[in-house]
Amino acid sequence: MDVITTHINADFDSLAAMIAAKRLYPRAELIFPGSQEKSVRDYLAQEFRNIYAFRKAKHIDLGQVRRLIVVDTRQRERIGELGVCLDNPRIEVHLFDHHPDTATDIRGDYQQVENLGSTTTLFTRIFQEQQIAPSPEEATLMALGIYQDTGNFLHSTTRPEDLQAAAWLLAHGANLDVVTQFVSRELDAQQVNLLGRLLNNATSYPIGSANVVLSKLILAEYVDDFAVIVQRMMVMENIDVLFGLISMGERIYLIARSRIPEVNVGSMARAFGGGGHASAAAATVREMTLFEAEEKLIQLLHQHIRPKAIAGELMSSPVIAVTPELTIDQANSLMTRYNVTVLPVTERRGNLESGERPAGLLGMISRMVAEKAIFHKLGSRPVADYMTTEIATLTEKATLADIQELIIAHRQRMIPIIRSREIMGVITRTDLLNLLVSDPANLSSELLQEDERPSTKRTRNLSNTMSQVLSREVMVLLQDIGESATQMGCNAFVAGGFVRDLLLHTSNNDIDIVVEGDGIAFAKSYARKHDAQVRTHEKFATATVIFPDGTRIDVATARLEYYDHPAARPNVELSSIKLDLYRRDFTINSMAIQLNPDRFGSLVDYFNSQNDLKERRIQVLHNLSFVEDPTRIFRAIRFEGRLDFKITRHTEKLIKNAVAMQLFDRFSEPRFFYELKLILSEDNPLPALRRLAAFKLFPFLWPDLRPNLKIDRRFIHLVSQASRSLSWFKLLYLPDKIEPWMVYLLAIMGRSRSRELLNFCERFSLAPRERKKLIQQKNDVERIAKDMLKRPFMKHSEMYWLLGDLDNEGLLYLMTIARKRHIQKAVSLFVTSLRREKPLVSGDDLKEMGFRPGPEFRSMLNHLIELQLDGEVENREQALHFIRSTYPVTDPRPL
Repeated sequence: MDVITTHINADFDSLAAMIAAKRLYPRAELIFPGSQEKSVRDYLAQEFRNIYAFRKAKHIDLGQVRRLIVVDTRQRERIGELGVCLDNPRIEVHLFDHHPDTATDIRGDYQQVENLGSTTTLFTRIFQEQQIAPSPEEATLMALGIYQDTGNFLHSTTRPEDLQAAAWLLAHGANLDVVTQFVSRELDAQQVNLLGRLLNNATSYPIGSANVVLSKLILAEYVDDFAVIVQRMMVMENIDVLFGLISMGERIYLIARSRIPEVNVGSMARAFGGGGHASAAAATVREMTLFEAEEKLIQLLHQHIRPKAIAGELMSSPVIAVTPELTIDQANSLMTRYNVTVLPVTERRGNLESGERPAGLLGMISRMVAEKAIFHKLGSRPVADYMTTEIATLTEKATLADIQELIIAHRQRMIPIIRSREIMGVITRTDLLNLLVSDPANLSSELLQEDERPSTKRTRNLSNTMSQVLSREVMVLLQDIGESATQMGCNAFVAGGFVRDLLLHTSNNDIDIVVEGDGIAFAKSYARKHDAQVRTHEKFATATVIFPDGTRIDVATARLEYYDHPAARPNVELSSIKLDLYRRDFTINSMAIQLNPDRFGSLVDYFNSQNDLKERRIQVLHNLSFVEDPTRIFRAIRFEGRLDFKITRHTEKLIKNAVAMQLFDRFSEPRFFYELKLILSEDNPLPALRRLAAFKLFPFLWPDLRPNLKIDRRFIHLVSQASRSLSWFKLLYLPDKIEPWMVYLLAIMGRSRSRELLNFCERFSLAPRERKKLIQQKNDVERIAKDMLKRPFMKHSEMYWLLGDLDNEGLLYLMTIARKRHIQKAVSLFVTSLRREKPLVSGDDLKEMGFRPGPEFRSMLNHLIELQLDGEVENREQALHFIRSTYPVTDPRPL
């Protein structure tokens, strides 16, 4: 393992240098040895792409670190507990630093140390030399590092190279607005005094969806660089929009800053004859008094700031509704099935399959009312008798303030969103709470602990990340899918594990497309467009598109699932992307990216899944997840081992509850074995097997072996030996295909009888081919192992005939259970050399020599191969002589 680290209490130069080093060491893990400066923590809480690259030291085995890359320090005591890595005599240390030399510096096997204003400057030059182009986000972060460590180029340690590096980063998209937000220089005494006066004169104006702060100040004479004071006030007070009206001498100056898209301060400044950008602008106000300028500014704000319409984006759709004649029992059953607490009551119920929406709102019925009615033996009464009829509705253009007014002030549990008479969607209290919590702009950061802080807004654009992680072919494919979806009038998303791995900066070629609309119709149309095949699965509303080059994409209709009973197969109904994501197994797999051109790359995260990804947590979306589908237990364990994540305490509790309910005998055995096969196909399945044992799942997996099978030293040895055998085989880079799960399964059942393995195959309905292969390899290998144990000095030809009928899986199983080194050496020699031995004389040669074709040909050639393997025949001439002398013919014809 390679590790990139820096000093405790990391600053922006440290952070930027670590991210830059990641481009030079792409396989290295990023580890903070301790805390970070508050400004760095604030940056990580807002800037998406840098969050997921980091791991905690407690999540790695320091003994496995083989190369330590240290940036922005060379002091052992400053890298915290990672300093123990330096005690490893085999460790390779690479250093990048800009600090002066000291007697206690770490000495590196490779180091670049130079007297510069920042370590990031050093990496910028390396990028230029190696022609590495940073993304705009990386360029911004690297610029932050340089600006902070050089004090905006005012520190005496600043070198010309620092300014050149900053210029190069600006040319590559560095955003100075972000730099200014996080790096501010010290104010002198006069500026501090002016800042205090500006704060005292500040007035807040809630206008539309924005909170605007205006501060006025009258000064006798001109003060240079007043924009720095305004910017410092904005940062100190965490203000989204700030206008400073400053009368200096005979002139009035407007200085404006904005962090939010709803307020474009550039347009405001232009109204005063000035100019600037949407986020920063200025103007000299002419022919107005200070109070006239204030009045005009407030009028402009009311004209330009409009409340943001969010109801259409926030609502859940399509809507599940009931008609008034439906009984209370039936309505309660629907709420249980779809896991909702309120249902609209409408004249027309609507149809999820056809896309017909409910229409004619009459009222709504809640689960609380339904359950009370059932308790009072009123379940057979129609919902019309007990529904709530006084319901306020909104349109798709409703603002956050409108929604809050109804849900918070008027305590309305659900808001129907109406267009004409049709219900386009509904907004619930949970939807509003998720919006408020998942968007830091809506909730004070002081109310949250650091590990609970939302990492990003629910939706942001990942186009740059996609272009860095994905191949050009995949990017073109996703863009084409989005364009095709738009042409068909539907929305398309890539979802699930693809998005999870993208955020972890890992490429994943399993492309899972979700369509809001008819997914099968989209798949057929797209397949025709690209001369591809399509396989449909009508029951689950899914299809697979297979391109001529073998590339596959899975297309699903956005759907929700409900279960008739625990461990049942799901029933499927059409739905929206929001409900489609909610039906998934874990939060880290419940994100999507929109592909339509107008929103290409927009991340959809309704459940704050990014925070779980950041904290490396695996947790379910709802408490009945394992009851509905127990196979998710094995998926959770597999993800925990593969991703090096941790199943949360609450999720562990739900797993134990599901195991105690003994649900496993109720669901399809092939479905379970598919999950087990995936676990046994991991590079190292031992951690997952330990977890299976800890959750007491071994008795279900191997009931025949219940008294014997446990995680003991022998079990660990066999699985570890199988892992080593598979690793050895993979390093040979042979064209042979192999199924690792078979090797592990044979190793696990190495102490069992063939009958018990056959019972396992029958219980889990393994395919006949797999069943036959497993039994045959087990029997043959264990017989051969006993034979070879007694024959430590076998000829090569004996090895050849003894091992020749074994498949690769059997050979690796033999290496796994071999008790003596000579057996492993024999298998290794056979795989790498002996089994590819060919006779130096062919059948055609034998015919030319006068032999008649027949069974004797095989005997002669086998005899010849034995001599070749044992070194008695080394070339073609010797082979021909052997044939002539051993198998004479009456009338041989010379070659």
